[in-house]
Amino acid sequence: MEGKELLHTLAVAERLKDTTRHCYTSKGRQESVAEHSWMMTLMAFFMKNEFPDADINKIIQMCIIHDLGECFTGDIPTFRKTKEHEDTEEHLLNAWIDTLPEATKKEMKDLYKEMAEKQTIEAKIYKAIDSLEALIQHNFSDISTWSENEFELNLTYADDRVGFSKYLSDLREEIRKDTMKKISKC
Repeated sequence: MEGKELLHTLAVAERLKDTTRHCYTSKGRQESVAEHSWMMTLMAFFMKNEFPDADINKIIQMCIIHDLGECFTGDIPTFRKTKEHEDTEEHLLNAWIDTLPEATKKEMKDLYKEMAEKQTIEAKIYKAIDSLEALIQHNFSDISTWSENEFELNLTYADDRVGFSKYLSDLREEIRKDTMKKISKC
């Protein structure tokens, strides 16, 4: 990618630094989408030895790009996101990807297709990390920042995304224990 193209591409991606999520940091500041993606990437790095047959670089790439569509739509929490929201985000993201150099465009479209199909071990790990990171961050944040439905969600969300892995299922259980401790202190 030539320098000017890279700078233009980064100007779009940089929006995620200012795109806030519905979650908060442990010090009470609203989290950005970029921070969520960074933490997911860090989780993938720390988990790499748990999945020796998976392509960790591909998982990290998935974590990095997974929310780029939110550059155009903002973050809509999973429990509020509709099919219409998803379609709009996908359309705007694809329109932007189509402006990228051919090799980058193909690589990103291939990754997004794999992520959407959720058939490969890499796509399954990425999707589990995406869900688990949100739960972990909620547990890090002050419980006063939780919406009413998040008390139940933090106990049940992502259960369906970790069953393929004992490691991820065990991690999910540890997160649930942290949630129960947090809720019990209310």
